[in-house]
Amino acid sequence: MNLPTLPCALYARSRAAASTLAAIVGAALFTLWAATLSSAFVDPYERVPLIALAPLIASSAIGVSLHQYAQELDRAAARPWRPLRLAHLLALTALAAALLALAVPGHGQEYGAAAMVRNVLGATGITAGAAAVIGARLSWLPTVLYFCAVYLSYSAPYLHSATLWTWSMQPGPQPGAWAVALTAFVLGAGAYVVRGLPARREPA
Repeated sequence: MNLPTLPCALYARSRAAASTLAAIVGAALFTLWAATLSSAFVDPYERVPLIALAPLIASSAIGVSLHQYAQELDRAAARPWRPLRLAHLLALTALAAALLALAVPGHGQEYGAAAMVRNVLGATGITAGAAAVIGARLSWLPTVLYFCAVYLSYSAPYLHSATLWTWSMQPGPQPGAWAVALTAFVLGAGAYVVRGLPARREPA
């Protein structure tokens, strides 16, 4: 291994890149496997659980990968961390969105590839923002709670058109849902890239 690639390799190893990639690939394989056991190829509404659950798995893995094992050393490093944080987050998000989109069967205009990409972006944005506030280890929790609350409450008739709240359950081309998801991604990713993780409190 030559010297220019050594810092990137160390960074990837410290962020458990191999485990994160395995989780993302596993989520895509799970989505493909689950689709073959249902009528998701024919009925677009059978894909709703897939576009809700798979982004949760991927975004949770991405959030945990943001954990820093030695925050003090990272802060003392001469190399600026913001570009690395941004590249790390964008690379994993793009990979998760691409693999999960390819794993969704059927027509993409209903609950297909477009909805999956949107939900990956939104879920990752919430997770990244949570990492900047409560840390990477628990960054998945707000996203899981939110997605579960929306999934369980979406059956209420008055919530079907509440795009601001139920964007993750809307069909793929819905522009309002995309606007919310992209906003969540930009704000969450921006908060993590600029701020990083919260400082650990030293025991008294």
